[in-house]
Amino acid sequence: MTQSSPRGTRISHIGIAVEALAKSIPFFRDVLDLPEVPLDDSDGASIVGFTAGEPLVELLEAGDRSSPIGKFVASRGPGIHHICFSVDDLDATLERCRRAGIQLIDEKPRIGAEGKRIAFLNPKSTGGVLVELSDH
Repeated sequence: MTQSSPRGTRISHIGIAVEALAKSIPFFRDVLDLPEVPLDDSDGASIVGFTAGEPLVELLEAGDRSSPIGKFVASRGPGIHHICFSVDDLDATLERCRRAGIQLIDEKPRIGAEGKRIAFLNPKSTGGVLVELSDH
C-alpha cells in the first residue's frame, strides 16, 4: 500500500444554511452553472452539493426546526453556516487546537456526511466562525 503525501490544510467545503433547497438550488445550478454532486444527508439536514473548483458548496436544509440547521436558520436566517477544512491528520490537528486553547464542540472525531471523520470547533474560539475539520 502506498502512502499518499500530505496535501496540507485546504478548504473542503462551505456549508450554507437555506430555508428551502428547491428555492436555493436554481441560483447555484442554473445561474452560477456549478455542477451538482450527490451528497448524503447528515445531522438532520438535507444536503445538496455543488463543485466550485476543488471545494464544494453545500446547501443545508433543516429536516426539522430542532436540528442544528433548523436552529441556525430560526435565529440568524439563511446564510453561511460553517467552513470545513480538510487536514492531513485530524487527530493531531485536534490536539493542536486543545493545546492552543480552542474550544472543541466534538472532543473526538465522529462520522459525518459521506462517512467522513469530522469534528467541529466552537465559534467562540475561532473568531465567530463555525469551523469543521475533516481528514478527507
